[in-house]
Amino acid sequence: MASIDLEKVLDKAWADKSLPEILAAPVSALKGVSDRQGNLLEEAFGVKTVKDLADLKYAHWASALATLDTTSK
Repeated sequence: MASIDLEKVLDKAWADKSLPEILAAPVSALKGVSDRQGNLLEEAFGVKTVKDLADLKYAHWASALATLDTTSK
C-alpha cells in the first residue's frame, strides 16, 4: 500500500482533509503551486483539480520516460 506525508505535499489548509476532498481540491492545494500556476494549468490543459493533474496524460508520459531513464541511477 502506498503512503505519503500529506504535510510535505499539501498546503497547510489541506493537510487535514480527506482524500476525496484533496483530489477535488484546486491544484494550488499542492505545496509550491500558486493560484496563478493553477490558472495556467487550467488554461493550457483543462486541469482544475488535483485529480485532473494526476490523470493528465502528459504527466503519465513524462513519468514513464523518467522511469525508463537508466542514466541518472
